[in-house]
Amino acid sequence: MNIEELRDYCLSKTGVTEGFPFGEETLVFKVGEKLFLLIGLEHGKWFNVKCDPELAIELRERHWEITPGFHMNKKHWNSVRLDGNLSFKQLQAQIDHSYELVLQSLPKKLQEEIKALASNTGQT
Repeated sequence: MNIEELRDYCLSKTGVTEGFPFGEETLVFKVGEKLFLLIGLEHGKWFNVKCDPELAIELRERHWEITPGFHMNKKHWNSVRLDGNLSFKQLQAQIDHSYELVLQSLPKKLQEEIKALASNTGQT
């Protein structure tokens, strides 16, 4: 997965916006105004995603490409290398998990609005 594929995949998810709230070197993806993925554009070799704390530990133990989130709360965020041995499907799974965690943390009304939009457009 390269940075363009990552961007396209993130933007294919319902309710996702992109922006540069931390400067022009860090591309941020949000759902419902909450971050679910950040990627540094300078190198583009890793991205940060939110993760369930227990799963985060398990993934870090299993894959050298997954480490505690760089410049993030290391209990809830992982950094994932794009240039390692993780498959496209494994990278998508990290993104999906982060998106779902953040979506579930949104107020119920906003969750329902995003889910309704998804069903109307056929998105995920």
